[in-house]
Amino acid sequence: MTVSLDAVHQRIQLQKTVLPVMYGGVDFSATPERYTDDISVSSMAAYADKFAAPPADMVARVRAYTMLGDVTADAYAALMPKYGFKRLVSMLQTACDEGIGAVPDAPPELAALIAEMEVRPAWLDMDLVRKGAELNRLPMAVFAPWTIRGAFLATFMNKYTALPMALTGTLSNTTAAKRVNETATFFTVTTLPNALEPRGEGFKAAAMVRLMHSMVRFNVLRGMSKSWDKSVYGIPIPQVDQMPAGLIDVFLLAFKMVEQGRAEFTPEERARVEFSRYRCYLLGLPEDLLMDTPQGIIDIMNARSASIREGFDDATCGELVRATLAAYLPPDKSLGNRIHNSLERRVGRMVLVQSFLGGSVKAARDMGVEVGFLDYLVAGLVLPMIGVKMALYGVAAKVPGLREMADRRLVAKIHRLLKRYGHAEFTTNAEAYRPALPAGAAGQAG
Repeated sequence: MTVSLDAVHQRIQLQKTVLPVMYGGVDFSATPERYTDDISVSSMAAYADKFAAPPADMVARVRAYTMLGDVTADAYAALMPKYGFKRLVSMLQTACDEGIGAVPDAPPELAALIAEMEVRPAWLDMDLVRKGAELNRLPMAVFAPWTIRGAFLATFMNKYTALPMALTGTLSNTTAAKRVNETATFFTVTTLPNALEPRGEGFKAAAMVRLMHSMVRFNVLRGMSKSWDKSVYGIPIPQVDQMPAGLIDVFLLAFKMVEQGRAEFTPEERARVEFSRYRCYLLGLPEDLLMDTPQGIIDIMNARSASIREGFDDATCGELVRATLAAYLPPDKSLGNRIHNSLERRVGRMVLVQSFLGGSVKAARDMGVEVGFLDYLVAGLVLPMIGVKMALYGVAAKVPGLREMADRRLVAKIHRLLKRYGHAEFTTNAEAYRPALPAGAAGQAG
């Protein structure tokens, strides 16, 4: 769906009109420091030579969406002073489980959020989405439990996008574990059969994530945190900042295809893409950011990376990385869980080094993360074993009779994983907005 840039800018300005309590103090004509149009100083600088410059229209679109929150979910979150955050969460959960009619005296803002999520975009093919969910069950059941901590670190590598996590208390090991497990829960539950249908668990999880992000925006923009400088950071968790987590899998797929000289998705690849696109749509991403071709996906993701000024400060980014790597993720301290946590943490260190630090152990040590022989050894043993297991499931998926059996095993494994990850609250409230940075760190972060 193509939306004119004029319409995008009108929607951005509308935030000030309909939600003055949140956006009344935001100057939408000003460009925050986080935004740059100079690729050489952006988060894409290190690999800019591998890609052609994104199209000018996409660059302009990303620049605009850098100042857009989530109008519908923000309006519901703005009811916190009236209802309290716990009641907002409860009403949203009931509406997702039983329908808006099951919520007594449901506020119109809640009805609007549910109605918006239930709209089926014109491009949607639910058969492809269901197939994509089935294909994604294997990596979420087998690969993700060992790598989700390391992948989560991607959100901490830039000070302009990491600060919301620091402000909500994720610098503590306990909260870091909660956020990692909630992230794992969201991406895992969405792969269950029919999870993205209305009343589905994935649909509800998407609604809860939208509310959580809007709660962060509400608390930050109404001044609960003195560390947030709108002239530096802009809008907390703008829509474009959800793209990496929601589209990284199809971005890597598209990049691989282009390297191979392919421009068309296979049927299975198309299913994976449509699953990711619809999941992002439920999270509130504008449709014109959800490209449907390999080159389009690459271009929009690179336009976003090239728009964010590079910046890493230890007080925010380093502390978040260290807290996440130190966190104990399992639900209890049984021997098996302690062993798994120890091994998985070592794999997480290697994901950090190989995926985000260009293979530099020195860069990890500069961040206070020690990487040694045992980390390489564990990763060298665990990752090939995961690869073999995934290959065996892949073979089973192509054999009539075995395919259904393999999928049932994966669904059962996902249910066990969800129990292990624990109940995901997907919430934040003003009580969490204590000074999250050490003395003087706000100045460093700016």
